[in-house]
Amino acid sequence: MKKNPNIVFILTDDQGFGDLGCTGNPIVQTPNIDSFYNESLRFTNFHVGPTCAPTRSGLMTGHFANSTGVWHTVGGRSLLRKDEVTLATALKNAGYETGIFGKWHLGDAYPYRPMDRGFNETVVHGGGGISQTPDYWGNDYFDDTYFVNGEPVEFKGYCTDVFFDEAIKFIEKNQNQPFFCFIPSNAPHLPYNVPNSYSKPYMNQTNDDRARFYGMITNIDENFARLRAKLSELNIEDDTIVIFMTDNGTSCGITVDASDYVIDGFNGGLRGGKNSEYDGGHRVPFFMKWTNGGFDVGKDLNQLTANVDFMPTLLDMCDVKEEKLEFHGMSLLPYMRGNEKGLDRTLVTDSQRVAYPVKWRKSAVMTNDWRLINGRELYEINQDREQRFDISHKYPEVVRRLRTDYDKWWKLVSTQYDEMIPYPIGEETIHITCHDLRNEECETAWNQRHIRSGLRIDGYYEVEIEKSGKYRFGLRRWPQSIDLPIAKGIIGQDIEFSKEFIQEKNWETYSGGEALQIDYAQIQIQGIIETKKVEEDDREAEFVLELEKGLTRLSAKFIGKDKEGVTAAYFVEISKA
Repeated sequence: MKKNPNIVFILTDDQGFGDLGCTGNPIVQTPNIDSFYNESLRFTNFHVGPTCAPTRSGLMTGHFANSTGVWHTVGGRSLLRKDEVTLATALKNAGYETGIFGKWHLGDAYPYRPMDRGFNETVVHGGGGISQTPDYWGNDYFDDTYFVNGEPVEFKGYCTDVFFDEAIKFIEKNQNQPFFCFIPSNAPHLPYNVPNSYSKPYMNQTNDDRARFYGMITNIDENFARLRAKLSELNIEDDTIVIFMTDNGTSCGITVDASDYVIDGFNGGLRGGKNSEYDGGHRVPFFMKWTNGGFDVGKDLNQLTANVDFMPTLLDMCDVKEEKLEFHGMSLLPYMRGNEKGLDRTLVTDSQRVAYPVKWRKSAVMTNDWRLINGRELYEINQDREQRFDISHKYPEVVRRLRTDYDKWWKLVSTQYDEMIPYPIGEETIHITCHDLRNEECETAWNQRHIRSGLRIDGYYEVEIEKSGKYRFGLRRWPQSIDLPIAKGIIGQDIEFSKEFIQEKNWETYSGGEALQIDYAQIQIQGIIETKKVEEDDREAEFVLELEKGLTRLSAKFIGKDKEGVTAAYFVEISKA
């Protein structure tokens, strides 16, 4: 019986179209990815979301990001709806072993974690980047603690090396059966931390941040070569679909002016970088090779394609049938084999990054020939790659047609905008953080430095009480891993740690930590408001409440003597009492 092909999918973070040698960058060194480029199908007009989580939701579901509930990277808008079937789940149901090693960014607590969404083996950091609030406290890319199937485990080494190490172990273990190995590196996402040996060669060629950014990319390139060598050593490379792509436009490879035109750096001739509605924000490199499938000769595929095509294409290539699934994208396998039927279509991407989506906000309506930006600006993309000449006044009929296509797309993706994406309160203990706190400004303490500084935030969580009963809520300012009193800082204010202790705990990057004037903790849910005094040495404020089954909002905060709000609780543990 013929074995289905394996899949190895490398997805890098915040690396743009121009951040590779093979796409023309004159500085960054990526010889191994360049070599792979020469042997691959190259989708030259491949589009994603302009930021991290929206791209990932489209890749994992074949659905436009807004329809999956993922239109931001924080504020509860990066949680992938529970009813979405992921690529990992479909492959797992078809007999694949599935593993993810790196960045997930579609939910950090049950039931949104990768281990809940089809991955058998998970080694991931928390949130949208290492050192963000849901991540393990003190992580800084070196000798970090990552979550292995939900449990914290310490690792030695640089983050990208660790994720590739774990991926290679997974491949070795599953070499005799079909596997899906997903390596979404957090690099080269900021902070731009990398061993000096990688950044030093670039220090005299560009600014310091970009030198480190390029060093992170060169490190990825070396790990990519190591991975391919292992596939060859195991004699499984020819029957493995290997994919390299990036998740959005560059975060550091360019400097742009107020109109998003590049004034420094290399961007492959594209306008805009990360979070831009112009092509530089969402047009990314996508290279694929599968020798046994006949895709091992360098070839450009120039038709318009997108992340929503990814899941249906891979399922088609692996002959996995999921009869009940419907996709917003399409299988590209016929196109890869020379049939371009159906590719004369309109696709839309946008960057919302707000609490509630706004029609036309930072949007691009795309065809093979046109780009309509924000419903107003029109560019003939094959003649004007940099999108410098708005010709909407010359082609009003094209603008009208593309606006009509956008209206159809908006109707498709907006049907669930008002529906909650709740955390379940029931049998499973969950740990949630203010990274997913909902408020109108989407303001959250998304990074651990915000917690140290005592960033004042407010908001609520969407929750669902699965069964009427008593539940326990534990509110914290600091994570359990460092177990500090709620109102105290890491240094000063009666809490003093020696320099040696801070170094041992890897807290140099996280030194400081402002003490807050917290006198009470307060919880609000289902019309219940309870307030509790916070004593000097309290690490946690505990509440036990009798709740009724149903959807509701949860507010958990710390307040001062005047009963005015100081900040939302940064960490909340919820369990059955």
